Amino acid sequence: MSPSLTVSRIAAQQGSVLRELRTASLREAPYAFGETLADTLLVDPASFDETAALHAHSPTLATFLLYTEDHPCGLVHAYIEDGDEARAFVAALWVAPAVRHLRGGELLVNVASQWLAEQGASEAHAWIAEENRTAVRFYERLGFGPIGDRRTMPANEEEAKQLYVRHMPHADQS
Repeated sequence: MSPSLTVSRIAAQQGSVLRELRTASLREAPYAFGETLADTLLVDPASFDETAALHAHSPTLATFLLYTEDHPCGLVHAYIEDGDEARAFVAALWVAPAVRHLRGGELLVNVASQWLAEQGASEAHAWIAEENRTAVRFYERLGFGPIGDRRTMPANEEEAKQLYVRHMPHADQS
């Protein structure tokens, strides 16, 4: 029997789950994120509790968790920037290697993008490490394309990340 995948928005009391998944992602793929495992391990666990509580209810920030057989195995953040542009982003996507073949990453990005559309976003952006060819192909397969904006990776200034965008209809468009 194939395991089933589900996605739900993080609950306010799931700070420990957020910390577990974030540290697992940095252990497994340190090259893919803008922070280091060492820095994350120094963060007070109460900070993860605060983040979970905020992301559970905010209209501009959300974290979605992927589960297989009721066990957390992935996450993605979705947020809308403050300011004039107010661009919408999916970020920090990670799925445990043991379940990647089940297309949980696609499910997470689509749920996060749908949430962003419900908040009024017409585009979803993602910063992708250029060295992470697997991630580049993954996002391109989901309809994201590069827009030419490039920056150095905060955790490793020798590497760059590139901004990708996917156009999506507003939730209220007919």
